[in-house]
Amino acid sequence: MRIATWNVNSVRSRIGRVVSWLERHDVDVLAIQETKCREDQFPALELSALGYEYAHVGVNQWNGVAIISRVGLEDVERSFGVDQPMFEDLLEPRAIGATCGGVRMWSLYVPNGRDLDHAHYAYKLDWLARLRASGEAWLAKDPDAQIALTGDWNIAPQDDDVWDMAVFEGRTHVSPAERAAFAAIVDTGYADVVRPHTPGPGVYTYWDYTQLSFPKKKGMRIDFVLGSPALAARVEGAFIDREERKGKGASDHAPVVVDLAD
Repeated sequence: MRIATWNVNSVRSRIGRVVSWLERHDVDVLAIQETKCREDQFPALELSALGYEYAHVGVNQWNGVAIISRVGLEDVERSFGVDQPMFEDLLEPRAIGATCGGVRMWSLYVPNGRDLDHAHYAYKLDWLARLRASGEAWLAKDPDAQIALTGDWNIAPQDDDVWDMAVFEGRTHVSPAERAAFAAIVDTGYADVVRPHTPGPGVYTYWDYTQLSFPKKKGMRIDFVLGSPALAARVEGAFIDREERKGKGASDHAPVVVDLAD
Protein backbone atom coordinates (compact mmCIF):
# COMPACT_ATOMS: atom_id res chain seq x y z
CA MET A 1 0.00 0.00 0.00
CA ARG A 2 1.36 3.40 -0.96
CA ILE A 3 0.29 6.55 0.89
CA ALA A 4 1.41 10.12 0.27
CA THR A 5 0.96 13.72 1.35
CA TRP A 6 1.23 16.84 -0.78
CA ASN A 7 0.54 20.52 -0.28
CA VAL A 8 -0.67 21.24 -3.80
CA ASN A 9 -1.24 24.99 -3.29
CA SER A 10 -4.62 25.06 -5.10
CA VAL A 11 -6.07 21.76 -6.27
CA ARG A 12 -8.10 23.37 -9.05
CA SER A 13 -5.03 25.02 -10.55
CA ARG A 14 -2.98 21.83 -10.34
CA ILE A 15 -5.45 19.02 -10.87
CA GLY A 16 -3.73 18.10 -14.14
CA ARG A 17 -0.43 17.66 -12.35
CA VAL A 18 -2.12 15.77 -9.50
CA VAL A 19 -3.76 13.31 -11.89
CA SER A 20 -0.55 12.78 -13.85
CA TRP A 21 1.42 12.27 -10.65
CA LEU A 22 -1.05 9.74 -9.26
CA GLU A 23 -0.88 7.76 -12.49
CA ARG A 24 2.93 7.75 -12.55
CA HIS A 25 3.41 6.75 -8.94
CA ASP A 26 0.53 4.30 -8.40
CA VAL A 27 -0.59 5.94 -5.14
CA ASP A 28 -3.40 4.37 -3.12
CA VAL A 29 -4.14 7.24 -0.72
CA LEU A 30 -3.14 10.89 -1.04
CA ALA A 31 -3.57 13.52 1.66
CA ILE A 32 -3.78 17.01 0.16
CA GLN A 33 -3.32 20.39 1.81
CA GLU A 34 -4.12 23.94 0.68
CA THR A 35 -6.92 22.92 -1.65
CA LYS A 36 -8.06 26.56 -1.72
CA CYS A 37 -11.59 25.77 -2.79
CA ARG A 38 -15.11 25.19 -1.53
CA GLU A 39 -16.74 21.78 -1.44
CA ASP A 40 -18.62 22.44 -4.68
CA GLN A 41 -15.42 23.54 -6.43
CA PHE A 42 -13.38 20.41 -5.70
CA PRO A 43 -12.36 18.66 -8.97
CA ALA A 44 -14.01 15.33 -8.21
CA LEU A 45 -14.66 14.16 -11.77
CA GLU A 46 -10.99 13.99 -12.72
CA LEU A 47 -10.22 11.88 -9.65
CA SER A 48 -13.24 9.59 -9.91
CA ALA A 49 -12.21 8.79 -13.48
CA LEU A 50 -9.07 7.22 -11.97
CA GLY A 51 -11.05 5.23 -9.41
CA TYR A 52 -10.54 7.55 -6.42
CA GLU A 53 -13.16 8.69 -3.95
CA TYR A 54 -12.54 11.74 -1.82
CA ALA A 55 -13.37 13.64 1.33
CA HIS A 56 -12.73 17.36 1.54
CA VAL A 57 -13.25 20.36 3.76
CA GLY A 58 -12.45 23.82 2.49
CA VAL A 59 -13.43 27.39 1.86
CA ASN A 60 -12.75 29.57 -1.12
CA GLN A 61 -9.17 30.83 -1.49
CA TRP A 62 -7.61 29.80 1.85
CA ASN A 63 -6.54 26.58 3.55
CA GLY A 64 -8.52 23.40 2.82
CA VAL A 65 -7.58 19.72 3.21
CA ALA A 66 -8.63 16.53 1.46
CA ILE A 67 -8.03 12.79 1.34
CA ILE A 68 -8.40 10.84 -1.89
CA SER A 69 -8.37 7.05 -1.85
CA ARG A 70 -8.84 4.05 -4.12
CA VAL A 71 -8.79 1.56 -1.21
CA GLY A 72 -11.88 2.76 0.62
CA LEU A 73 -12.76 5.90 2.53
CA GLU A 74 -14.79 5.54 5.71
CA ASP A 75 -15.57 7.30 9.00
CA VAL A 76 -14.70 10.79 7.79
CA GLU A 77 -14.02 13.43 10.43
CA ARG A 78 -13.49 17.07 9.53
CA SER A 79 -11.64 17.98 12.72
CA PHE A 80 -9.37 15.95 14.97
CA GLY A 81 -11.47 16.67 18.05
CA VAL A 82 -14.32 18.67 19.46
CA ASP A 83 -11.72 21.00 20.96
CA GLN A 84 -9.81 21.75 17.75
CA PRO A 85 -8.85 25.41 18.20
CA MET A 86 -10.43 28.22 16.24
CA PHE A 87 -8.84 31.41 14.98
CA GLU A 88 -10.86 34.60 15.22
CA ASP A 89 -13.97 32.52 15.95
CA LEU A 90 -13.51 30.43 12.81
CA LEU A 91 -12.84 26.69 12.71
CA GLU A 92 -10.39 26.79 9.83
CA PRO A 93 -10.41 23.80 7.44
CA ARG A 94 -7.06 22.35 8.51
CA ALA A 95 -7.74 18.71 9.42
CA ILE A 96 -9.60 15.81 7.88
CA GLY A 97 -9.41 12.12 8.77
CA ALA A 98 -10.66 8.95 7.11
CA THR A 99 -10.02 5.24 7.29
CA CYS A 100 -8.53 3.98 4.02
CA GLY A 101 -7.53 0.37 3.57
CA GLY A 102 -7.28 -0.09 7.32
CA VAL A 103 -5.15 3.01 7.87
CA ARG A 104 -6.51 6.02 9.72
CA MET A 105 -5.23 8.81 7.47
CA TRP A 106 -5.11 12.41 8.61
CA SER A 107 -4.45 15.29 6.24
CA LEU A 108 -3.20 18.18 8.36
CA TYR A 109 -2.39 21.76 7.45
CA VAL A 110 -0.79 23.16 10.59
CA PRO A 111 -1.22 26.93 11.07
CA ASN A 112 1.71 29.00 9.80
CA GLY A 113 2.12 31.19 12.87
CA ARG A 114 3.08 34.29 10.85
CA ASP A 115 5.29 35.99 13.48
CA LEU A 116 6.43 35.07 16.97
CA ASP A 117 4.40 37.89 18.51
CA HIS A 118 1.30 37.31 16.36
CA ALA A 119 -1.95 35.82 17.66
CA HIS A 120 -1.64 33.21 14.91
CA TYR A 121 1.52 31.89 16.57
CA ALA A 122 -0.29 31.29 19.86
CA TYR A 123 -3.09 29.65 17.87
CA LYS A 124 -0.53 27.40 16.16
CA LEU A 125 0.89 26.20 19.47
CA ASP A 126 -2.59 25.59 20.87
CA TRP A 127 -3.58 23.72 17.71
CA LEU A 128 -0.53 21.47 18.00
CA ALA A 129 -1.13 20.86 21.71
CA ARG A 130 -4.70 19.78 21.04
CA LEU A 131 -3.53 17.53 18.20
CA ARG A 132 -1.00 15.92 20.53
CA ALA A 133 -3.72 15.28 23.11
CA SER A 134 -5.99 13.73 20.48
CA GLY A 135 -3.21 11.58 19.07
CA GLU A 136 -2.26 10.37 22.51
CA ALA A 137 -5.87 9.46 23.26
CA TRP A 138 -6.18 7.46 20.03
CA LEU A 139 -3.17 5.35 20.96
CA ALA A 140 -4.34 4.92 24.54
CA LYS A 141 -7.64 3.59 23.21
CA ASP A 142 -5.99 1.27 20.69
CA PRO A 143 -2.19 0.83 20.87
CA ASP A 144 -2.32 -1.24 17.68
CA ALA A 145 -4.11 1.42 15.64
CA GLN A 146 -2.73 2.16 12.18
CA ILE A 147 -2.59 5.97 12.16
CA ALA A 148 -0.78 8.33 9.78
CA LEU A 149 -0.56 12.01 10.73
CA THR A 150 0.41 13.51 7.40
CA GLY A 151 0.69 16.95 5.93
CA ASP A 152 2.27 20.36 5.92
CA TRP A 153 3.39 20.92 9.51
CA ASN A 154 4.90 24.38 8.98
CA ILE A 155 7.72 23.34 11.33
CA ALA A 156 11.33 22.47 10.58
CA PRO A 157 12.11 20.25 13.60
CA GLN A 158 15.89 20.10 13.08
CA ASP A 159 18.55 22.58 12.00
CA ASP A 160 19.25 20.41 8.95
CA ASP A 161 15.67 21.02 7.84
CA VAL A 162 16.39 24.57 6.66
CA TRP A 163 18.97 25.75 4.19
CA ASP A 164 20.49 28.34 6.55
CA MET A 165 19.53 28.65 10.21
CA ALA A 166 20.92 32.18 10.38
CA VAL A 167 18.26 33.33 7.93
CA PHE A 168 15.50 32.02 10.21
CA GLU A 169 16.74 33.47 13.48
CA GLY A 170 13.83 35.01 15.39
CA ARG A 171 11.25 33.64 12.96
CA THR A 172 8.52 31.03 13.01
CA HIS A 173 8.92 27.40 11.88
CA VAL A 174 12.17 26.94 13.83
CA SER A 175 11.34 28.46 17.22
CA PRO A 176 11.96 26.33 20.32
CA ALA A 177 8.24 26.26 21.19
CA GLU A 178 7.23 24.99 17.75
CA ARG A 179 9.94 22.36 17.76
CA ALA A 180 8.92 21.29 21.24
CA ALA A 181 5.31 20.95 20.10
CA PHE A 182 6.38 18.72 17.21
CA ALA A 183 8.61 16.66 19.52
CA ALA A 184 5.74 16.24 21.98
CA ILE A 185 3.68 14.50 19.29
CA VAL A 186 6.61 12.24 18.46
CA ASP A 187 7.03 11.48 22.16
CA THR A 188 3.47 10.15 22.35
CA GLY A 189 4.53 7.40 19.94
CA TYR A 190 4.27 8.85 16.42
CA ALA A 191 7.51 8.37 14.47
CA ASP A 192 8.79 10.36 11.50
CA VAL A 193 8.74 7.42 9.10
CA VAL A 194 10.26 9.29 6.15
CA ARG A 195 13.50 10.73 7.56
CA PRO A 196 15.25 7.34 7.97
CA HIS A 197 14.86 6.83 4.20
CA THR A 198 15.66 10.45 3.24
CA PRO A 199 18.42 11.66 5.56
CA GLY A 200 19.70 15.24 5.39
CA PRO A 201 21.16 17.75 5.35
CA GLY A 202 19.91 19.45 2.21
CA VAL A 203 16.76 17.33 1.91
CA TYR A 204 13.70 19.55 1.70
CA THR A 205 10.00 19.45 0.84
CA TYR A 206 9.33 23.17 0.29
CA TRP A 207 11.01 25.91 -1.71
CA ASP A 208 9.62 29.44 -1.93
CA TYR A 209 8.66 30.72 -5.37
CA THR A 210 10.80 33.84 -4.99
CA GLN A 211 14.52 34.56 -5.46
CA LEU A 212 15.23 31.33 -7.35
CA SER A 213 14.92 29.38 -4.11
CA PHE A 214 14.49 26.01 -5.81
CA PRO A 215 17.50 26.03 -8.15
CA LYS A 216 19.58 27.58 -5.38
CA LYS A 217 18.52 24.74 -3.04
CA LYS A 218 17.17 27.19 -0.46
CA GLY A 219 14.48 24.97 0.98
CA MET A 220 12.85 23.65 4.13
CA ARG A 221 11.69 20.22 5.25
CA ILE A 222 8.24 20.93 6.69
CA ASP A 223 6.04 18.14 5.24
CA PHE A 224 5.96 14.92 7.26
CA VAL A 225 4.30 11.57 7.79
CA LEU A 226 4.20 10.65 11.47
CA GLY A 227 3.15 7.05 11.96
CA SER A 228 1.75 5.25 14.99
CA PRO A 229 3.90 2.33 16.22
CA ALA A 230 1.82 -0.22 14.30
CA LEU A 231 1.99 1.80 11.10
CA ALA A 232 5.70 2.60 11.47
CA ALA A 233 6.40 -1.14 11.71
CA ARG A 234 4.92 -1.59 8.22
CA VAL A 235 7.06 1.03 6.47
CA GLU A 236 9.22 -0.49 3.75
CA GLY A 237 10.43 2.71 2.13
CA ALA A 238 9.79 6.40 1.61
CA PHE A 239 10.87 9.23 -0.67
CA ILE A 240 10.37 12.91 -1.39
CA ASP A 241 9.53 13.53 -5.05
CA ARG A 242 11.70 16.59 -5.61
CA GLU A 243 11.22 16.31 -9.38
CA GLU A 244 7.55 17.30 -8.99
CA ARG A 245 8.66 20.74 -7.80
CA LYS A 246 10.07 21.40 -11.28
CA GLY A 247 8.37 22.79 -14.34
CA LYS A 248 5.51 25.09 -15.20
CA GLY A 249 2.67 25.22 -12.72
CA ALA A 250 4.43 23.33 -9.93
CA SER A 251 3.39 23.62 -6.31
CA ASP A 252 5.99 25.10 -3.99
CA HIS A 253 5.89 21.78 -2.06
CA ALA A 254 7.02 18.32 -3.15
CA PRO A 255 4.98 15.16 -2.51
CA VAL A 256 6.13 12.85 0.28
CA VAL A 257 5.52 9.14 -0.31
CA VAL A 258 5.53 6.14 2.06
CA ASP A 259 5.32 2.46 1.10
CA LEU A 260 3.66 0.08 3.55
CA ALA A 261 3.97 -3.70 3.69
CA ASP A 262 0.74 -5.63 3.27
